[in-house]
Order: sequence, then structure tokens, then C-alpha cells
Amino acid sequence: MRPSHISIIGAPLDLGAGRRGVDMGPSALRVANLNGRIAALGYVVEDLGNVEVAQAETASPGNQHAKYLPEIAATCRRLADAVHQSLSRERLPLALGGDHSIAVGTASGVSQYCRERGRKMGLIWLDAHADMNTPESTPSGNVHGMPLACVVGLGPPELAGLFGYAPKVDPRNAVIVGLRDVDAMEKPHVRESGVRAFTMRDIDERGLRAVMEEAIRLACDGTAGFHLSLDMDFVDPRDAPGVGTPVRGGATYREAHLAMEMICDSGEMLALEVVEVNPVIDESNRTADLAVELVMSALGKRIL
Repeated sequence: MRPSHISIIGAPLDLGAGRRGVDMGPSALRVANLNGRIAALGYVVEDLGNVEVAQAETASPGNQHAKYLPEIAATCRRLADAVHQSLSRERLPLALGGDHSIAVGTASGVSQYCRERGRKMGLIWLDAHADMNTPESTPSGNVHGMPLACVVGLGPPELAGLFGYAPKVDPRNAVIVGLRDVDAMEKPHVRESGVRAFTMRDIDERGLRAVMEEAIRLACDGTAGFHLSLDMDFVDPRDAPGVGTPVRGGATYREAHLAMEMICDSGEMLALEVVEVNPVIDESNRTADLAVELVMSALGKRIL
């Protein structure tokens, strides 16, 4: 049975990204009537507002290989606590980014909730990028390129060690879908981590349905269900122009909806986040509106 209540939690963080503006993502999603459209599906929606986030103007980047790391870790801990509390109250958490570094917080909250019940979580990561850099491999020092590494225990201990343990997910239950842009020094992390990565070539050759079937199976194998992390650059920039790091050749509009519909059909989604919506470079809030449409598909909206 699907949960009847949704908890919306904003995390307007842009300290992990190289381009400003993504901190306005939660507002853009709310402006696109996220709350009302979810309620129209029959859910009870509670908006918990935004977790506290430091501003770049009031902080120092610090370590150039992991910029703003203490501030990002503090935000992720607040988000993790909010996600954990929502799950404990039998709400499905919906986190709104912000850049993708918030995923460390969301995933940590889900993982801790499962761990307390003697279970494991799975993870489906829809993204053009692997997000598996470390401070030693990163070409930019931007932490939004590191969150998946942190979740599987490879990243900076300030993030990977939230709640006092790592990894948050067994790499064998973690899946990337839509991969098409990987840094040279990051590639060994992906290959050797145990995370299953489906590139756009896999989708081209096998079709999205077959890829998502396998992704869901891997994420659910021996787990209580999975957390879904949706970076809007998973979608081709023709349909999602308002993202910080667009990469041509992404999922089409219908492929993105199919992925979400299949996730809903599985009945195994524990939590959901949408990240990297940047209204500063968007076109009339198109990307935020599409993000809301995709959330709706993940939560049960159907054509008929």
C-alpha cells in the first residue's frame, strides 16, 4: 500500500555547486504548485518548510578539494534528521534541492530508519553524472560531484560518516541510471565500487523499460525498499534546460515519465528527492514544472 501522507522538506543548498541559483530550486518547485498537485492525487501533504542552510556570503570555501564541507555536512545532518522523523511518522519524505550534495542527508535519514529496524535500503540514482568523486579525484572541489561516493562510504568522513556508520547503502543495492558524463579520475571509483551503472548506451541498446526493471530488482534485492534520487539533468536539456550541469543526450520526456511510472508500480519507494533545478537559467520555470510532473508520476498519476 502506498503511504497516505507526504512530507515536503526543502533544502535550498547551493554550496556544493559551481553555479549559483540552485538554492532557489525548492521555491521554483513550490511555485509550480507541487503541494496542490500532489494533494490532487489524494495524498495528505505537509510542507515542513526548509532546513537551515548557510549562505556562501557568510562562509569560507575552506578546503579547495571539498569546498564548504562543514556547512554542507551541517545541512545534510539537519535534512537527515527531518527525513528520519518523517519516516518514523509513516510519511513519505520528499526532499527538494538545492544541489545534489543534499542527497547525503536524504539517503542517511532513510538508511538510519531502515537500520533501526534491522533492514537495509536500496538506492536508485537518476543522473547524467556518477557523483562519485572524492576530494582526491575531483577536478573542481564541488561537493555536488561527491554524494554517491559518500553514501557508499568512499567520500569525506564528515559526510560519509553521518549517524556514525558507513556505508549508508550496500553498493550492490545502488544503481545509477542515465550516466553519460564521468570525470577521468572518477571512472575507477564507479567501476570498482560495486555500484551498477547503466549508461545512456545501455538505455539506447536495451530500452529504458529493461534497464529500469533491472535497476528496481537490484535496489530491492534484500532491502526494505529504495530511496529515489532524481537529478533533473537525467533528462535531456531540451526538456530540462534549467539545470547547473546540462549534458546532451539524456532521457526523453516520455522515458523520464516511464522511469517514474515503473518506480511507482514497484511499490518499493521509501523516499524521493528532486535536485539541481536552477530557475536562474531556466525558461519560464519549465524545468521545475517538469520536475513536478515527474514527481506526480512517481506518486501514482496515470494517463488513464
